[in-house]
Amino acid sequence: MPTSSREVQLRARKIRLLLLDVDGVLTDGRIYYVPDRDTGRTAAGSFLETKTFHSRDGLGIRFARDAGLKLGLLSGRASPVVQFRARELGIEFIREGAREKVGPYREILAEARLSDDETCYIGDDLVDLPVLRRCGFAVGVGNGHPLLRRYVHYWTRAPGGAGAVREVIEVILKAQGKFDSILEGYLGPGKPNRGA
Repeated sequence: MPTSSREVQLRARKIRLLLLDVDGVLTDGRIYYVPDRDTGRTAAGSFLETKTFHSRDGLGIRFARDAGLKLGLLSGRASPVVQFRARELGIEFIREGAREKVGPYREILAEARLSDDETCYIGDDLVDLPVLRRCGFAVGVGNGHPLLRRYVHYWTRAPGGAGAVREVIEVILKAQGKFDSILEGYLGPGKPNRGA
């Protein structure tokens, strides 16, 4: 579904809820299993799962929250690490263990009292297609499954887990005229330094 930059802006302007897949979007998709330090074993039930998150995505999520967007995670897996990161970032809607994502997606929309058109979903693989085909602004990450390109409105330059979420947040906030005030908060008063 090729989308013009004008259509991307029009879709992004309506967004009030940003939903993210986790593995491959908020992370790079890799899952690390670390031996439990108490047992030293990696047998079932005695290992810890960990993931890597990018700080730029985290700062972008803070920008989105400060700009009034609602945020949620919709993941096929469940992980205490994800729950911790979501709390740390102030993400209000969390649905884990959702291999079939349409039901939880509809629950979140009902809870947020928002429509498909007001929702952006970022995915990376085929399991995300049912939600990508329903939401108002469908996004695939730069290293996502190539088939998704046919069904999304925007394909990020950045890969999942390495700034893709931040990129999308900036697209949305620029379309809504909210990004300049964020930037001004960091530039402060005075003339911009053009040599920097």
